Amino acid sequence: MAFRLSVLDQSPIAEGAAPSDALRNSVDLARLADALGFHRYWVAEHHGTPMLACASPEALIGPIAALTTRLRVGSGGVMLPHYSPLKVAETFSMLSGLFPGRIDLAVGRAPGTDATTMFALQRDRRHGAPDDFPEQLAELLGYLDQSLPPKHPFAHLAALPGLPERPEPWLLGSSPQSGVWAAALGLPYAFADFINPAGAGIAARYRGEFAASRRDAPYVIVAVWAICAESDDEARRLASSAVMTFRLLQRGQLIPVPTVERALRFLDAETAPAARTRRRVVGSPATVRAGLEEVAREYGADEVMIVTITHDHAARRRSYELIAETFGLSAAG
Repeated sequence: MAFRLSVLDQSPIAEGAAPSDALRNSVDLARLADALGFHRYWVAEHHGTPMLACASPEALIGPIAALTTRLRVGSGGVMLPHYSPLKVAETFSMLSGLFPGRIDLAVGRAPGTDATTMFALQRDRRHGAPDDFPEQLAELLGYLDQSLPPKHPFAHLAALPGLPERPEPWLLGSSPQSGVWAAALGLPYAFADFINPAGAGIAARYRGEFAASRRDAPYVIVAVWAICAESDDEARRLASSAVMTFRLLQRGQLIPVPTVERALRFLDAETAPAARTRRRVVGSPATVRAGLEEVAREYGADEVMIVTITHDHAARRRSYELIAETFGLSAAG
């Protein structure tokens, strides 16, 4: 089956490096992805962690779009419960005006952090934030479409600053409810298989219930965790850094991405087998191609978005180079 290949960048912070190094690495990787022929490049939002640097996708999208020529660039995603829908609409409208036809606005419901940091992000801390994501999403789409009903309290607000250009809205998810919302609203849908590898049925339900409105047909991205190297053994060695990081994350310990050597020592010392709840596609170009094709078939995906975490930025670059090569990507394609 044919599918597009794209990049999801979580801006990993390597042990011994500064968070600012991770942000510069994200810009560097985006330029490489543009040259290699990947279709789109999304940056994630996380808060209060020593592992991932990007707390503001819109702050990275502008520089990345300015330094690339053909990639679609976007958020993977904006965690909407933290923000005013109007502010998000205005920000991404401006980005669309500056980079016409290239900006994606993917939004999610998850906080992207722990409960304490989520509360710190609130402007009003007199009480907890309401769980009103469907209403927030409807308001955001109303601003983007200029379709708020006349009796809506904000219907009179001025047009967005980037018009006539608009970002393409997406819904992110890792659970059934997100797929239901995406289908009902006629939105393209990106599913985080790297969080929940049991999403094929969710994607199938989304396609079956899709109501054509903003799009004529459903569209599914599956986001997959992958590392590619010249051999299966080398890829597994490089993957040990992320394996250690996520093993500790499951125990509530947050750390920068460790060196391979430290990770291997840690994993060798582990006595209790860890429950493997996340899918990893790790290996040589042939192994990774077969793995990504299998996931794409499972989801009936139109696009596979690859997220890669390594300690060494050069290894992450090389992983995407090998994947582009084995799939025959080109900047002109």
